[in-house]
Amino acid sequence: MARRGQRRQTRSIQPQATHSGPVQSHIAPVEILSADQVDAIHHASLRVLQETGIEIMSPAARTLFRNAGAEVDEISERVRLAPELIETTIATCPAQWTLHARNPSRNVPIGGNWLAYCNATTPPYVSGPNLPRQPGSLKTFTEAIRLCQSLDQMHFFYGYPVEPQDLPVPTRHLDAYHALATQTDKVWRAYAMSDMTDALEIARIARGIPHDQFAQEPSLLLNCNTNSPLKIDGPMCDGLIAMSSRGQPVVISAFTMAGAMAPITMAGALVEQNAECLAGMTLTQLVKPGAPVIYGAFTSNVHMRSGSVALGTPEYAQAAIAGGQLARRYGVPYKSSNVNSANAPDAQSAYESMNALWATHMGHCNVMAHGIGWLESGLTFSFEKAIIDAEMLRMMQAFHTPMDLGTEALGVEAIARVGPGGHFFADQMTLDRYETAFWEPMLSDWRPFDAWVEAGSKTATERAGDIARHLLDSYQTPPIDPAIREELDNYVAKRKEDLS
Repeated sequence: MARRGQRRQTRSIQPQATHSGPVQSHIAPVEILSADQVDAIHHASLRVLQETGIEIMSPAARTLFRNAGAEVDEISERVRLAPELIETTIATCPAQWTLHARNPSRNVPIGGNWLAYCNATTPPYVSGPNLPRQPGSLKTFTEAIRLCQSLDQMHFFYGYPVEPQDLPVPTRHLDAYHALATQTDKVWRAYAMSDMTDALEIARIARGIPHDQFAQEPSLLLNCNTNSPLKIDGPMCDGLIAMSSRGQPVVISAFTMAGAMAPITMAGALVEQNAECLAGMTLTQLVKPGAPVIYGAFTSNVHMRSGSVALGTPEYAQAAIAGGQLARRYGVPYKSSNVNSANAPDAQSAYESMNALWATHMGHCNVMAHGIGWLESGLTFSFEKAIIDAEMLRMMQAFHTPMDLGTEALGVEAIARVGPGGHFFADQMTLDRYETAFWEPMLSDWRPFDAWVEAGSKTATERAGDIARHLLDSYQTPPIDPAIREELDNYVAKRKEDLS
């Protein structure tokens, strides 16, 4: 028993990279809505956009809508879209493409039955082992990047893991993008600004490719958050226009909280979510037909007694699956999220996240935002929660591995050898397979109670902190061509000088 306990202790510290890339699901998506119910939400969304309209705060975006035949009120900035305009325009949205990283082995397929995991995005606070909750800084931002780079369950960066609040706002994006381009070799996401030149250039330089190749190979992502209900801000629209014009993908993300920024019924919240996503998707195709776009869902409910956001709820799970059905109706990739509302990396954070994880996986989301480290309804990036999330994602990856149903795996010969009343421990089939037959945890501790006590009685959260420290201590900067690094350094230095 002692030897078995020691083996488990060693494996709990050394993360197991059983699956190194995005998940390919071989399970049919779960559907909680009938085809008629999906159509009902679709047609209700079209009514909203035609009758109520949506506020578009960018003059350039309103011009695109007007030129396409939409009804535009410049005083109220309200845009009303005919159903035919929407349905015809979004028909050019592509169903699948590849995100290109500076390290080609980190390329990420988007769409189809692929699922990629990302980090928690832009929390203002950070916490970790021996790190009380505090505002994010360049130091903790860099450490969070390095942790996410080290986790194979984090396939690309969905933005800053934590906001580096000690950096000057006018040039903060330059330092952050430089760190993402050099401290990791994975794809990363930019932030919507009226001028997207810095993000586009840093991403292109990091890949070491010319402008024409960059325009043909999606290499950078943008998240366009709607300002629910029914509003898209100017920088979001302008950033979308810049990205779509360069062939770079945009996620249209509606933040529709039932009872607060959306109707209190989940059906009504889904109608509003869908209307906002359709408006954003339409804009991308007006900019450039065939521009890659992702349908982004973030519908949940609020706690009506307090008004606080409630995430990882049964309602969230329903909306996540329904969102996938809507995205598939339009033939576009789907983004959902791993979320919770817990204030600490505790049992609540895990069971709320697991509720969200099952829904996003069964709903066939292609991009999972906030997959690693999300805490406190998105206000905090937690190093311990990142490891807990990675463990849960490893479980989901293993669950999606197809079962071996080969002739030997059916076990008829092994059953015949052992016969009634025997055991399979010493059977040759067991001896041939026992080391790789089952999923192995990196965080879970399966030792008997006495061995667990003897080893210090560490909880899952404490063990997660140990793993996070181990990964940070063993982090190695991914290699980059010295000429590319010099060009990145020079670009950022020049732009800082310009902006100062």
